[in-house]
Amino acid sequence: MSRQPILVLGATGSTGRRVAARVRDAGFPVRAASRRGTVRFDWADPATWEPATAGAAAMYLMAPHELPVDPAFVRCAVEQGVRRVVLLSSRAIEAMGDHRLMAAERTVRESGAGWTILRPDWFGQNFDEGFFRPAVMAGELAMPLGNLRQVFVDAGDIAAVAATALTEDGHEGRHYEPTGPRALSFPEALEIITRVSGRPVSYRGTPDDYLAAQAALGIPAEQTQQEIKAYAALRDLGDGHPTPDVRQVTGRDPKPFETYAAEAAAQGAWRDRAV
Repeated sequence: MSRQPILVLGATGSTGRRVAARVRDAGFPVRAASRRGTVRFDWADPATWEPATAGAAAMYLMAPHELPVDPAFVRCAVEQGVRRVVLLSSRAIEAMGDHRLMAAERTVRESGAGWTILRPDWFGQNFDEGFFRPAVMAGELAMPLGNLRQVFVDAGDIAAVAATALTEDGHEGRHYEPTGPRALSFPEALEIITRVSGRPVSYRGTPDDYLAAQAALGIPAEQTQQEIKAYAALRDLGDGHPTPDVRQVTGRDPKPFETYAAEAAAQGAWRDRAV
């Protein structure tokens, strides 16, 4: 792999900033791109695409959850010289009918660049940096998954796999499924967070619970029903199971959820913020 810059999209996000840090630690120049970063990149502004990609040898590719990966951008990146693409996708996208990510994977596979696709399980950081944090802070989380177990994975482990695939040979044409070391139900995960943070968080696990919680946030019922349908498909798959991918790619074991939660609590993740 050359020492040309490696482009990291979403460089201020949960995985992107960790990928950027690990690539730097490996001795490679990083082009950290975001809508408001030093390297400006905006999916909605094609004028930002060529300057972001020009001269980069590899790219960490992800898009915010509401946006597709535009094939025109990927073509632009390859035309500008990007020869290696690592895509952040997600587990179980076929079962859940996630056409956005299925299309993104297809775009990358057909791009002409060497590609690696990451399909991680749920991020641990969803609880302190992501969309679960408001519910945790409010003391109650609703998800229509009952006691289904997920193999929550630390964002740092996802980033370690991504950075390895970006900077080392031997990962092209591979799908990796980074997971944590053991599966937990949402009640078990929240019990751990309650214990380390001192903030009691209860769980509501039925579709009706989820419908009521989303309605309270002003989410249209039609959208919520579609989400409930997707989560039902995930439930039908059964409990998640750990994979060896983090260790096989990085040479070290994935971080347990308990360690993630204790570290997040020590950093004040679930303390009330001053207004």
